[in-house]
Amino acid sequence: MATTTSLLKSICIFFILFSIFTNQADSQSDECGADKSSCNDKAAALPLKIIAIASILVTSMIGVCAPLVTRSIPALHPDRNLFVIVKAFAAGIILATGFMHVLPDSFDMLSSSCLKDNPWHKFPFTGFVAMLSAIATLMVDSMATSIYSRKCNSGVINPEAADQERNQQAAERDQERPVASFGHVHGHTHSLEPKVATEVSQLLRYRVIAMVLELGIIVHSVVIGLSVGATNNTCTIKGLVAALCFHQMFEGMGLGGCILQAEYKLVKRLIMVFFFSVTTPFGIALGIALSKTYKENSPSSLITVGLLNASSAGLLIYMALVDLLSADFMGPKLQGSIKLQIKSYAAVLLGAGGMSLMAKWA
Repeated sequence: MATTTSLLKSICIFFILFSIFTNQADSQSDECGADKSSCNDKAAALPLKIIAIASILVTSMIGVCAPLVTRSIPALHPDRNLFVIVKAFAAGIILATGFMHVLPDSFDMLSSSCLKDNPWHKFPFTGFVAMLSAIATLMVDSMATSIYSRKCNSGVINPEAADQERNQQAAERDQERPVASFGHVHGHTHSLEPKVATEVSQLLRYRVIAMVLELGIIVHSVVIGLSVGATNNTCTIKGLVAALCFHQMFEGMGLGGCILQAEYKLVKRLIMVFFFSVTTPFGIALGIALSKTYKENSPSSLITVGLLNASSAGLLIYMALVDLLSADFMGPKLQGSIKLQIKSYAAVLLGAGGMSLMAKWA
């Protein structure tokens, strides 16, 4: 968790430095650096940005906290069918975010006429960076799981499971004393070991998924917030506020479900909820502070934000398809019920379709 926190701090520092340094290179072209639209009104845009900060913060907190707060409701327990369907809906939201929002934005930025033909118009950098991002996410996913598994085997990770196993073994030893059939109890003990190992392994996967997913969401959330805060186009902001509220709420539900399944302690849950909730408002506030000098159509801004969007798209698409959808649909629960699979597929299509529709306004 300390590694995740340090990564989040590094991301925030990077965006601050990026915004400072890009200001020095944003006076290259008047036609690419200014918005001549009739909707461009700085005075009218500021109240809309303040509303966006408050509304997005509230909806983000509601979305990510909903699975955690409703854990006491039996119907929404991770073992129930309704939780699986809601998680599939949220995974569809995340998948559509990568394909329909982040990736097209990167294509638009890196193919802008404000950039030089060589090399930006000679090579599809968006697809290339998204592909590398997906591969890098696979590497992080695989290596993190391997490291966690090794620590678990050495007793460093998940001490609660180790304590429970020790208590269980002690209880079984107590039962062995009055029971003559020692062989029966001994066999029962060994039959539990594979089940415990499987549960611990699954818990580690949930924890890796939650951390990697949050990292990817935070990257593109700050980028989106920076763009909203820097623009003075009131026509754009109005549509973005509603779309981002919808996006943050249901994307937060997907992340909250992963955090719930990871079974983190309260402090770690609060940290992850905090960073998810504040990243987009932080990006908007940063964009407002830099709106006088930040030019979203400058070459340096287009390149940096475009590459970051491509990286985020690759990460989100990988996480949605591999760690969320594939893991659930190929798991024993959904494989054991065709009816539940159909409901979950409908939820995925509904979530992806709703988020795709939002691309019309944002």
